[in-house]
Amino acid sequence: MSLPKDRIIIASDVNPRDGIGVELYRDDEIQVEVFRDDTERTRKVTLFKDSVSLELVEEAIRNFKDAGLWDFIEYES
Repeated sequence: MSLPKDRIIIASDVNPRDGIGVELYRDDEIQVEVFRDDTERTRKVTLFKDSVSLELVEEAIRNFKDAGLWDFIEYES
């Protein structure tokens, strides 16, 4: 089964980052990642091309929020 060339993937990462994010692909190439790091308590956008349209960045952020990924995980001390 092959993946669509244009897709959004929700992916978690635990080393070295600790969190979850949305990866937006166009024509089988990653364009934008929006990532929430629960340890650092940050949200960051990474662009994988020199130039990415504002609409694509907004789409990635909208999908990040719509997927319910905005809130940090609270770890017990």
